[in-house]
Amino acid sequence: MKILTGNDLKTGAVTWWTGYDWSLHVEDAVDVGSEADAILAREEGARRVNASYAIDAVRDTDGGVRPAHIKDRIRALGPTVRPDLTLKPADPNAGNWVI
Repeated sequence: MKILTGNDLKTGAVTWWTGYDWSLHVEDAVDVGSEADAILAREEGARRVNASYAIDAVRDTDGGVRPAHIKDRIRALGPTVRPDLTLKPADPNAGNWVI
């Protein structure tokens, strides 16, 4: 499974490709399969994201999307030393990924 990530050009926030737009939430990411390069080229031209790239991802036991590499898991969740500063601090499952 391949998903796309990058940074929002205006805010610098980590973003994930949803199939039609970019989201702040990794669970919104969709499998782009072999279309990654074409989507990245188009989105780079649209100037909505910066430094976008394709990454490997896996499905959780509950069916959610999770980046396969630790670097991208940390990017998806936010700071690792202060769980209250994660993207969704009220989410009781925000820190449940095994990093």
